[in-house]
Amino acid sequence: MAHHHTHTIDTSEGDGRLLGAIGVNVGLTVFQIIGGVLSGSLALIADALHNLSDAASLVIAYLAHKIARKPASADMPFGYTRVETVAALVNYTSLTMIGIYLAYEAIWRFFDPQPVIGWLMIVVAIVALLVDAITAWLTYSMSKDSVNIRAAFLHNLADAMGSVAVIVAGLMIYAFGWWLADPIITLMIAAYILWMSLSEMPSVIRTLMLARPEQIHPQTVINTLLEVDGITHVHNAHLWQVNEHLTAFQAHVVVWGGEWADADSIKSEARDLLSSQFGITQITLELECTAHACINAPTFGS
Repeated sequence: MAHHHTHTIDTSEGDGRLLGAIGVNVGLTVFQIIGGVLSGSLALIADALHNLSDAASLVIAYLAHKIARKPASADMPFGYTRVETVAALVNYTSLTMIGIYLAYEAIWRFFDPQPVIGWLMIVVAIVALLVDAITAWLTYSMSKDSVNIRAAFLHNLADAMGSVAVIVAGLMIYAFGWWLADPIITLMIAAYILWMSLSEMPSVIRTLMLARPEQIHPQTVINTLLEVDGITHVHNAHLWQVNEHLTAFQAHVVVWGGEWADADSIKSEARDLLSSQFGITQITLELECTAHACINAPTFGS
């Protein structure tokens, strides 16, 4: 069965939340970079770079969120909703690149350890964690209904985890003088970022590739249509995910010649079944009489 979502954030409130999240993240990035340079902490600078990517991801999410609301036109007959999927892929790709870069810098720090001021790391990381909490609060509700906003939200969640990790590293350095905690924590941040981005990316790519919804099996849809009285065959079927909330289906449907007078009611029943059982809302059915149906047509594709 398809998943249905309830949108609880109106347009103006959503835009305001995103702009607020962008503002606090830009300010935090500057604060963290200064703190990282003064303390000598690679983990803190790594967290700052990730936070900078948070701000960038929120800018991308904000622009995509606005563009996606533009209506369809002659040039863009399907509208602009898929721009949010593209934005999500951009954000997950940037997260992956940041994770690889941080891992490289952390490994290099093992061979060239640097002194770190532990207490300064802790202070800056605590402030960062507070800002991360504010940003998470601003974007959490919206993330439930948009893969684009969810990508930005996960950026922020990873940064919050990074801030916690930096606090732990700062405590170990301050209490025990263990400087290796800095690159070790940085590696952990990098591993978490890579795991999070790479696990989310496949579903976004599937949508961009017009793949079927993961929760709907195409043959089940065909079998459901064949249960409608009068339908004998279905071919040239296409089932794909338009965006996170919209699924489309089109197919050629063969109707018994003797039932052709009831073709309109057969089509209506078929559409109602697809909508109620699978949540498919974009439906195009081309009816064919058995006497003039396509010959040797594949069940799926064209």
